[in-house]
Order: sequence, then C-alpha cells, then structure tokens
Amino acid sequence: MTTEHRNFLGLTVEGDITQGSTRVEQRPVEDLQPTLQAVLDDPTILEFGWRQYTPYFNDGEPCKFSIYGLWVRTDTDEDTDDLNLDSGHPSLGEEPYIEVADPSRAGGRTWKKGPYQGPDQARYERCHALRRAIEGGEFENVLLAAFGDHAAVTVRRDGIQVDFYEHD
Repeated sequence: MTTEHRNFLGLTVEGDITQGSTRVEQRPVEDLQPTLQAVLDDPTILEFGWRQYTPYFNDGEPCKFSIYGLWVRTDTDEDTDDLNLDSGHPSLGEEPYIEVADPSRAGGRTWKKGPYQGPDQARYERCHALRRAIEGGEFENVLLAAFGDHAAVTVRRDGIQVDFYEHD
C-alpha cells in the first residue's frame, strides 16, 4: 500500500492505495512487428505459435493473464509434439546447460548455458528473440486484445489461426 498523493482528472486523491498488477510496462504492437517478421521471413519456418490464457486457479495467488510455450515448426520437423523452445528443439538446436565449478555456492557447483549446438545459430537466435518478446509480458495487452483469452495461436505466412485453448 502507498499513501502517496495522486491526481485524477484534476482532483487530488489521498489515502491508502493498494497497487494492482505488477506487470511490466506495455509496448505497442508495432514494436513486436520486426521480431515477428524476422521469423515469418525465414523460408524454413512453416509456422509458430503459443498459448495465452488466464489460469482458473493459481494456488491462492492472483490469476493473471499470461503467454506460454512459444513453439516453432520448421520444414524438417516431423514430430509436432516436441517443438517448444523451452528446451532443445529438434531442428533449431539448443544451448544446453552445463555444470560448472562455483565455490560461492553450496556444493561448489552451478549450471550455466553452454555453447550453441545446432545447424543455424542465427535462426535459433531469431526464434528465441521472438520467444522473449511474446512471453516477456511487454505485449500482453495487445496480444490479449488481438487474440482473446484462453487461446491457442498459430501464425503462418498466410494468416493466423486462433483456437479455444482448454487448460486446468
């Protein structure tokens, strides 16, 4: 809570004000366009997408709209179930975590990202830049307005498909 003084339409507001959402500052959709276009322009990428929804239950915490699980399908991906960018991608590669010495930590070891392993690091980095933009929270308002809540979004060069997303 804060007891700061505020102004609303020329009127002074005083009192205990409980802050609402701690969301990151929102950006306009135009800021997303270059990152999204860089992935769309890659001829090997057939489609990509994500899920966006407000959870129905969050262990007593507030249920907040968010975007999850950016996935990418390239022209060499056969299995469509393992295309999430959270871990190694079958055709984009990965930056696997490796265990390294760290005397400042309990046990003297920690994990860090290792060097890129895969066929095309530039493509990998473009896809991860899109993942950071989509999942980072800065475009939640524009993506919610464009595609709605409880949505599975699939983006292709010829258009965008939105389906209702069932979740817990």
